[in-house]
Amino acid sequence: QVQLVESGGGLVQAGGSLRLSCAASGSIFSSNVMGWYRQAPGKQRELVANIHTGGIKNYADSLKGRFTISRDNAKNTVYLQMNSLKPEDTAVYYCNVFVLRGLMNYWGQGTQVTVSS
Repeated sequence: QVQLVESGGGLVQAGGSLRLSCAASGSIFSSNVMGWYRQAPGKQRELVANIHTGGIKNYADSLKGRFTISRDNAKNTVYLQMNSLKPEDTAVYYCNVFVLRGLMNYWGQGTQVTVSS
């Protein structure tokens, strides 16, 4: 069983920064993709960014330059550094792990990010 524990969400003023963390426990094996999605009220969940075990990164085009994803494979932890935050970044941010062995997909419980204007 895989568990994902997120932290780092909160309330920040526009222009500020937050850093999200997600620690995975359980069998995620050595080849996986860890990432972040977000869902704003009334909108569909969307990809923010993800990163493969080998370091290949993928970002939503609209977020390139403001958000940076990274990971620590030894700790099975993924991070999302969010800078120059805007009110439209307000959403619940979900950690995701896709395990290539068995094609298993796991989600965290979500962490709220609120950006005030």
